[in-house]
Amino acid sequence: MLTRLQDEAVHPITELSRNSSADSVSVSVQGKWKKNRKGKKPQKGNYERLLALATHALAENKREPKDLWQEPFVPASSWRPCADQRDWEPSEGNNGYILVTANGGINQQRVAVCNAVVVARLLNSTLVIPKFMFSSVWRDVSQFSDIYQEEHFIKYLTPDIRIVRELPEEMQSLNLEAIGSVVSDVDMGKEAPPSFYLKHILPILLKNQVVHFVGFGNRLAFDPIPFGLQRLRCRCNFHALRFVPRIQETGALLLNRLRQHTGHIGLLDRYLIGPFAESILEGKGNHSKKASKYLSLHLRFEIDMVAHSLCEFGGGEGERRELAAYREIHFPALAHLEKTTKLPSPLELRSEGLCPLTPEEAVLMLAALGFNRKTHVFVAGSNLYGGQSRLTALTSLYPNLVTKENLLSSTELEQFANYSSQLAALDFIGCTAADAFAMTDSGSQLSSLVSGFRIYYGGGKMPTIRPNKRRLASIFTKNSTIEWRVFEQRLRKAVRQTKHVQTRPRGRSVYRYPRCRQCMCRTD
Repeated sequence: MLTRLQDEAVHPITELSRNSSADSVSVSVQGKWKKNRKGKKPQKGNYERLLALATHALAENKREPKDLWQEPFVPASSWRPCADQRDWEPSEGNNGYILVTANGGINQQRVAVCNAVVVARLLNSTLVIPKFMFSSVWRDVSQFSDIYQEEHFIKYLTPDIRIVRELPEEMQSLNLEAIGSVVSDVDMGKEAPPSFYLKHILPILLKNQVVHFVGFGNRLAFDPIPFGLQRLRCRCNFHALRFVPRIQETGALLLNRLRQHTGHIGLLDRYLIGPFAESILEGKGNHSKKASKYLSLHLRFEIDMVAHSLCEFGGGEGERRELAAYREIHFPALAHLEKTTKLPSPLELRSEGLCPLTPEEAVLMLAALGFNRKTHVFVAGSNLYGGQSRLTALTSLYPNLVTKENLLSSTELEQFANYSSQLAALDFIGCTAADAFAMTDSGSQLSSLVSGFRIYYGGGKMPTIRPNKRRLASIFTKNSTIEWRVFEQRLRKAVRQTKHVQTRPRGRSVYRYPRCRQCMCRTD
């Protein structure tokens, strides 16, 4: 149901990019919201009783379950990365030029870049370094070379496609819209198959020698797609896209402090922070001290996610009015749908597992799984709906909770000020390198990319907690009566069933599920 609704509703970032006049309205309304929140008591989402039981359980300091920090190693370790293997000749790219302007945040843009690389190979065309669309939500002017190493990207993919930094001079003055070379996201369906590009895009390319995809994102299907193209997709994501040195260097500082300065290099460090992984060892005379384990948690609970979900989160009538006002500005198509169509109730959406986990639900999940009170927790995600007070439950149960803003000084973060995508890259590094990673929304692009990276490079030693929100919803509905012991048992069973090792289901993202013969090879 929600998938259908989301298809009908305009994507928030796409909508905002088309309606810049909403900016001033947004600022004034958000200002009112901030004023209205003053003096409010922190919301706990109606979980006071369970939170009290969790506090008591953690105070007992029980031994953690043996498999808490582990992935099923034997079946997981039988897969190894192999997307770097090639069995084709380079493409000459002589059918024309592909321009791409990707929308969304850093994670949506990453997917768009990988899709653009595959489309360029499919159409035997030359890819111009992708551009990133300015978003009224993210307000970040960062371009490709501000986030990724452009030279490495070009050089690594040279055996696959031809890449240039800009159009030839004689083509730069072309009015692409006038000649019919602009293709927007509304001109093509989500996850379009290769046949769509060959039938509809290739003729434009051959005629005009250039096509510009505007708002390009998840516009290439995962199945059916030729073997080599699928592998190229993984090669781009896991090998060709490296963060620029200043992000890597700050990421190294972040990891060093997350591990309590023990001079420990993690399994994924060299893939995430490159040569700066070695700097973690510098000045560490004694390496015998065991590295401090940490859990990373991605809280996808920003107002755009909360409002778009059509769910309720314990804030009563004030919350309903606030989220409705936000939808009117940022999701007008969805707001119109609310008024003209009978939609599922918030209760129905929650029972189907279609609501994002609240911070309170997230901390109850961690406590029920058995993470003890001393666990070091790195929280990714910012601008939580309800403000920092929504972290109260997390910090009261897990006092060793940190964010990048806690661990890095204002001077160290200054270079990233007002660049939300570059800050998100630091969250990506902190989450991906963690000893265990817990997501709260499996549909989040960050969570999908992080979990896929951990699978691809983790060697079966990097567990990810993927809650089945539908099963959790049925457990949380008993919050006023369920005993803590029963709550623990049911929640552990629900999460354990999502921890198993599986190959990529047909039609699902290779970025999230890279265990497939195109991206990873079996060793047994």
